Amino acid sequence: MSRILGIDHGTVRIGLALSDEMELVANPLKTLAASKQSVDEIVRLVREKHVVKIIIGMPFHMSGDKGTTAMRVEKFGDQLGKVLLHEVPIEYVDERLSSVTAERALKRSGQKVDPKSGVVDQIAAVVILQEYLNTQRGPEGFLLPDTEMDMPWMDEGKDRRR
Repeated sequence: MSRILGIDHGTVRIGLALSDEMELVANPLKTLAASKQSVDEIVRLVREKHVVKIIIGMPFHMSGDKGTTAMRVEKFGDQLGKVLLHEVPIEYVDERLSSVTAERALKRSGQKVDPKSGVVDQIAAVVILQEYLNTQRGPEGFLLPDTEMDMPWMDEGKDRRR
């Protein structure tokens, strides 16, 4: 039972997402207030949820350069790594436009977007983690086999009289 934790780190809130045990799908977990206690809360969740890897969104500038926000996120990741004694690997992924993508997804689904609610932060963490999970599966992504020979369980219960 292993999971991956996705983090969208902001100055006010920290959105968290958690993968399923097969590491295929990212789900919203919770939103934390960005504070000194947030590292301790994340460490508690890492241990409780059996997290084997942490993915943190890196807020690059549109030019691809790192700015002060990215440096702040790296500092947070370093603090988290030290408290976890570097037992859980931490990776950074490009998170440009993840919050915009999250807001658009919420609006498309008919959800009212209240930036103060923390939902956008959770969904941004889902976007970051899901993109990471998708890249880990390779160029074909998560595809079902395309022949019955690849799916022997499909023969179970099938009417063979045809």
